[in-house]
Amino acid sequence: MTTDFADFDALRAAVGTELGPSGWITIDQQRIDRFAEATGDHQWIHVDPERAAAGPYGTTIAHGFLTLSLMVPITQQLMTVSAASAAINYGLDKVRFLTPVPVGSRIRGRITLTEVTEVRGGVQAHRLVTIELEGAERPACVADAIARYLR
Repeated sequence: MTTDFADFDALRAAVGTELGPSGWITIDQQRIDRFAEATGDHQWIHVDPERAAAGPYGTTIAHGFLTLSLMVPITQQLMTVSAASAAINYGLDKVRFLTPVPVGSRIRGRITLTEVTEVRGGVQAHRLVTIELEGAERPACVADAIARYLR
C-alpha cells in the first residue's frame, strides 16, 4: 500500500514510521543478465550459471548494485510525496550488502523515515531502506537513502 505525503508537514510527522513491506520482486537470470549488460559487470558469479554452480553459492547471485537499485520500485510502491514538484536522489550514506541474493529468489523492502530537514527549495529525507530476502534471517541490503523533495 502506498502512503502519500500531501504536504511536507505530514512527511516530517512520519519520522520514525516504517512503511511496508512492499510486494515481492523475483530475481531471475534475465534481470541479472540485463543488469550486467547495462553496467558492464559480467563477473562469472552473476552471469555464468554453469561456473557459478560450482562456486560458493551453488548458483548465480544478483549484483549488489542490482539489489540496491531495486530500492527505486520498492520506494515508489511504498511512498509518494505529492507535495513535491520533483523528487531527487541526493545520495546514500551507509550501505551494506548482508546476504547474497541467489537467482530465483524473491526480495521485498521496508522503509523507515529517519530524518526530514529543511533545505533550500524543499526538504531532505533520510530513509532507512531494508531489502529483505525471502527465507533469510538477515536482509540482503540495508541503506540510508537520501532524497530531496522540492517545492
